[in-house]
Amino acid sequence: MKDLVNDAHSLLGASAYDDGVKRRDFLKAAVGTGFAAAALPVVAQTRIQTDAEGLDAADSILVIEGQDVPVYRAQPRGKTNVPVILVVSEIFGVHEHIKDVARRFAKQGYMAIAPDLFVRQGDATKVEAIPDLIKNIVSKTPDAQVMSDLDTVVAWAKQRGGDTTKLGITGFCWGGRITWLYAAHNLDVKAGVAWYGRLVGEATPNTPKHPIDVAQNLKVPVLGLYGGKDGGIPLDTVKRMQAALDKGNSRSTIHVYPDADHAFHADYRPTYNELDAKDGWNRALAWFRKHGVA
Repeated sequence: MKDLVNDAHSLLGASAYDDGVKRRDFLKAAVGTGFAAAALPVVAQTRIQTDAEGLDAADSILVIEGQDVPVYRAQPRGKTNVPVILVVSEIFGVHEHIKDVARRFAKQGYMAIAPDLFVRQGDATKVEAIPDLIKNIVSKTPDAQVMSDLDTVVAWAKQRGGDTTKLGITGFCWGGRITWLYAAHNLDVKAGVAWYGRLVGEATPNTPKHPIDVAQNLKVPVLGLYGGKDGGIPLDTVKRMQAALDKGNSRSTIHVYPDADHAFHADYRPTYNELDAKDGWNRALAWFRKHGVA
C-alpha cells in the first residue's frame, strides 16, 4: 500500500499538495488508504507496513444478536489450532493501523482478531473530530456490550479453528483499558497486554468500573505498557494501579517508558517512539509466551 503522502500526491498532484491540501480533500485521500479520519494526519515516513504474504487475512461479518459486527482476522495460511489474540482498537476503531498489528501477530503464528466494538454506536473511522468521536460514539459504548461482544468473538474464533485454550488479549488506548477489564471478566484469558489504557475514572452507567477497581482481584496476568510523558494518564494513577495489583494475586505488572508519550506504539502518529515501541512489542510477545499464549 502506498503511504499517505504518496497517495495525496497521486490524487491531487504534487503542486496542489505543496500549495496546501484542504483538510477535506486530505481526509478523502486518507480514508481511501484505510486510516481513521480523526487520526490524521498520518506520519507516513515512519509507518510500518506488514504484508499478508503467507497469511489468511480478511474482513468478515459476525452477527451478534441481530447486529452485523465487522471483524478483521489474520492468521497463518493453512494452519489451524493456533493460539488466539484479541486485538482491541483505539478510539479510532478498526482502521489500517489495527489491521496491520493483527497481521504482525499472525506473522508470529497467532490467529489475531480485531472486532469493531463501536459498530452499534456508529462508524468510528469516519468521524473527523476527536471530541465528536468521544461524545457520540466512544462514551455511548457500554462496557457490558463490549465484554459480551468479545465473548462471542472468542466463540467464533474457536469455530474457525483457533485454540482458545491459548487465548490472549491486547489493546491500545481505549483498547488498553478494555484489556484490563476483559482480563477480569473472562478467566479463560491466559494473558493480556494493555498499552497506555486509562486506569481510573468516574463511574457511569456505561463504564461502571475502571481497571483500578478490578486490579486487586485480577487473576489473569496483564502486562501494562505506559509512557512517562503521557499527560492523559498521570504517573500517580499508574503507581496506584501497580500498588493495587501488588495487593492481589494476578502476577500482573506495569512497565513505564520514561521518555514515551501517549500512543508511543502507534507508528503513524507523531508520538510514535520507535525504540520504546519495539521494546514493548518484544515484551508483549515474551509475556504471551511466558503465560501460555503460544
